[in-house]
Formats: sequence, C-alpha cells, structure tokens
Amino acid sequence: MTTLVLCVDREARVTAAGHDPPVVGERRVESLVTDIGIEDPEDASVNCMLEGLRVARDLPEGGEAAVVSVVSSAGKSVDADRAIARQVEDLVVEHDPEAAVVIVDSAEDERIVPIVESRVRVDAVDRVIVRQARDIESTYYLLKQFLGDEELRGTVLVPIGAALLVFPVLLTVAASVTTAVAVVAGVIGTFFLYKGLGIDDLLTGLPTAVRDAFYSGQVSLVTYVVAAGLALVGAFVGGLSVSGMDAGVALLGVRFVYESVPWLALAALAAATGRLLDELLHDEGVETAVMNLPFGVVAIGFVARGFSAFFLENADIVAPVVVPRVALGPVTVDGPIRIAPEVRLAALVAVGVLVSLIGVWFSSQMTGPDVDEELEQRT
Repeated sequence: MTTLVLCVDREARVTAAGHDPPVVGERRVESLVTDIGIEDPEDASVNCMLEGLRVARDLPEGGEAAVVSVVSSAGKSVDADRAIARQVEDLVVEHDPEAAVVIVDSAEDERIVPIVESRVRVDAVDRVIVRQARDIESTYYLLKQFLGDEELRGTVLVPIGAALLVFPVLLTVAASVTTAVAVVAGVIGTFFLYKGLGIDDLLTGLPTAVRDAFYSGQVSLVTYVVAAGLALVGAFVGGLSVSGMDAGVALLGVRFVYESVPWLALAALAAATGRLLDELLHDEGVETAVMNLPFGVVAIGFVARGFSAFFLENADIVAPVVVPRVALGPVTVDGPIRIAPEVRLAALVAVGVLVSLIGVWFSSQMTGPDVDEELEQRT
C-alpha cells in the first residue's frame, strides 16, 4: 500500500526558493526545507514540511510505502487551486497511491482538502501549528470569521464603534466620567435588547401587517389602536399618581400598578375583544384560548387591583372602602362600615376567579358541538 504524504503550500514559497512544484522525495523535500528555513526561519511552512517528513518516516513502520511531496501555488485564486489540482493528478498518475495524508499549516490551506479528495482517498489531515502561536493563531481565525459575518459586524461592532465615538463627546459636555459611562452603557444595552428581542423584525413586518389588516377589514386594527391609547392613559395616570409621593421604590411601584391597572386591563380587553371578533367573522371557528382571553384579562385586572390595594391600604396611602348608611325599604344598613383590607382583597380575588370561571363556561358553550351535530350523532 502506497500512501501519499502531501504538504500544501499556497504562498508560492517553493517557487521562491528556486524549486519547481511538485517537490517529491525525502531528499528533495529536505533540501527545500533547508532553503526556505535559511531564507525565513519564522516561516510556518518549514514546520509543515518537517511534519511531512516525520509522517513519511513513521508510515513504513506499519508496512506502508510513503511518498512525501510538496504541492505549491501562488495566491488563493481559482487558477492557483487548479494548479495544485494538476500537481496532485500528476502525483497520482506517477505513484498510484491508495490513500493520502494531507499536511497543512493553516485553516486556509485546509480548503485544498476537497480538491485532493476528488483525486485520491484522504485518510487524515494533519494541521501543524507552532506551540507558542497556537492560541494566537486560533484567535486570529476566530476574529477573521467573525469579521466576515455581516450580521455579527452590524450587531456588535456598530454599537461599540458608536459608543467609542460618543464617549469623548459626552466627557466634554457632561464633564463627568460616571454620566458618560452611564449614557453609553444605556444606549448599548438598549440596542442589544432591540436586537435580542427581535423588535427590529417586528417593526420591519409591521407596515405589511397593517396594510393587510386594512385590506382585509379586520376589526382588531381599530381595537389595537384603542388599546394603545388606553395603555398610554394608564401609564400617564400611574405616573401622575407617583410623581408627588415620598416613599420607597416598592411602594411607588405598587401605587403605579394600583392606578394604572384599570386602564391597562381595559386596553388588554379592547385588544382581546378585537381579536375575538375577527375570529368570529371567519368561518374557520374560534379557538378556546381566544374565546377565554377577554375574561382572563378582566380577571387578572381584578386580582392585581386587589393585591395592590391591600399593600397600599396597610401603608396608609390609599383610603379604605367605607360603606355608608343604606336604606332599602324595610331593610336598613347602619353605617358607615369600614371594610377591612383583608376583606377587600378577598372580594376582588373572588370576583377575579368568578370572572375566569365564567369565561371557561362561556368558551366551552361557544366552542362545543352544535345541536344539529349532536342530533345527527344520536340518530
């Protein structure tokens, strides 16, 4: 069995050293190594050829005949790769090897392997890296691959480059390193969230979705606009409620939730109702989840309102619920009666659970089998 030990040189070092490729035979390769090593001792191809000589000497110990050779071309063009292909063909015709071992010294040289495989079976690929430069070369090729990816460049390098340009300007304007770092970190964080959450894809498809909604006459388009307006109102009301408060962050957040939840629940209810109407207008039927969505939104609103009211009332921020004196004919309720925070919480949670159960019952009734279908099944 004859094995071709093939060293790859894509930098035309063989021709520069005064040899014509392919260089075949142990003595000729040793002479080539000496000429290239004397000319440039730091050349990585010297280690590649020495590895080829070592492999060629080890193979005969297993009963194989080894032929060491060096193929070379100038540059990385198509013509250069074809030149290497012709050299490999000449070696295959002359020595008739059954297999080949390819020796390379870089990731770029490994691109020749498919060319060799198309002419002779490749049993192994031996990549030679100088020990002191292993981490450096691996890092180099990782960076090269990273810089070659257009999407990664736009996602990572653009915000970093913009931050480096803006940072000295912020230092000049703000005259504070802390402020400049905070602004830059906030901008970069916002950009990463923008890309990571896919907001850019959502905004890209938004005009098409709006146009399709207009042409198809979807009711949800109007209800979504109403929901956005109600959500803005809720955020505005919640912001006004906490603007003049002197309390901790937790209480401010609870007060914001307490004041904004009714508006946010109405916004979610409007959006859910619009989607439900769109489903009802189609003949394909309505899914149970879509049917139950408005009831679930209202139930969550009641529960959130109840818990936030409980915390605020115990902190003396929200006034308790007081029932005045009520007279209904012969029945009279003496008042005023102060409702305890626990009773208020339990009542709102109970209402939320009740609304949720009504939604489950309603959706099961609306999506259940028709009367005609039941009669057909019975008959």
